[in-house]
Order: sequence, then C-alpha cells, then structure tokens
Amino acid sequence: MNEQNGGQAPAEPVEQAPTNALGSYIRKARQDAGMTLREVEEATNKEVSNGYLSQLEGGKISKPSPHVLYTLSTVIRADYQTLMERAGYILPGAAPRAAGVKHGRAATFAIDNLSAEEESELLEYLTFLRSKKK
Repeated sequence: MNEQNGGQAPAEPVEQAPTNALGSYIRKARQDAGMTLREVEEATNKEVSNGYLSQLEGGKISKPSPHVLYTLSTVIRADYQTLMERAGYILPGAAPRAAGVKHGRAATFAIDNLSAEEESELLEYLTFLRSKKK
C-alpha cells in the first residue's frame, strides 16, 4: 500500500480512446461551415439526425454508410473522397475515377447486406446480360 494516496493501491493508468479521424474531420468541417448538430439535421431533411451525428463525431459510430457520408459532404461542404477514405471504404490516395466511369461493382456496393453467394449470382447475371448485347 502506498502512504501518499491514503493507503490505496496506485491507480492504473487510464487508456486514452483512439482518435477518431473521421469523427474529428466531420466535426471540424461542420464547425467551419458554422452549423450546429441540429442545423445539419434540418439541412439533411432529417436523413442524418443530430444524435447520430453526435455519435459519429464522438467516435461511437466509425463506419457510416456511403449514403450518409455523401449527404454530409454536400451539407457541410466536406470532400466526399476524404470522408470515404477516413471511413475505410477507399484507400487513401487512390486515383480518382475518370468522369463518367462507374465503380465496377456499383450495384452490389449500394446494397449493404449481400452474402457472398448473392453477390456472385448478381455478377453472374450481369455477365449474362452483357453477353446478350454483343
């Protein structure tokens, strides 16, 4: 026992929460835009609630959907690619696609909960459709 702290065992060091690059980036962009959490909620027609945004900024939510990130990017004037990078959807520094070039898996990317088998079947069907056009 330690006499300096009244006979109590020394306190264990408190672990710091890891910094949330996405949340802090969104908070800064929102503040730079001069908007409150509620103003963002209203500007997104309640697609992004102030409570959800607060959890996102605080790090409790670390991977919002690309749709949410796009909505936020337009409202708070943040770079969409940067948001996608910080959320882990695309690699930092990845070359942007040429204008008019779509993501090769846009249909499956848009649906969050496809199983590997469902994705495979969709890709197989897409191959079939494309073969009919030739």
